Amino acid sequence: MKRIAPTAQAGFTIIELIVVIVILGILAATALPKFVDLSSDAKTAAIQGVAGAAASAHTLNYSGCVVTNHTVTANKCVKVDNCSQTASLLQGGLPTGYEVVAAAAGSTVKGTAFSCTVRLTAETTVNATFNAIVAGN
Repeated sequence: MKRIAPTAQAGFTIIELIVVIVILGILAATALPKFVDLSSDAKTAAIQGVAGAAASAHTLNYSGCVVTNHTVTANKCVKVDNCSQTASLLQGGLPTGYEVVAAAAGSTVKGTAFSCTVRLTAETTVNATFNAIVAGN
């Protein structure tokens, strides 16, 4: 009588599967905190972008005012002596959901830099500062 050899079964044991699941769980637990807080990083980056655009707008406005000897001129020189005038310098105005905190310049001397704060309207804790420049007086 001829004996037939049993065929070997291929696959993973339950122990191997459990070990893989445990390793995946550990990796997920260490990576999850890095992804949970991305919304605050995104808000911070967005507010810094708006602050950078506002600072550039003030610099361009001051340059236009220098060219016109600080005479207020349409599309070249806007009078600036308060942070609240920032929206008038940005093409399309200030983005929706952002506000610039009103603050007067401490000086009326043309070219004097003063600090302004831009923030999310709904969250006053997320903000960034930028320098504005007195111009067009």
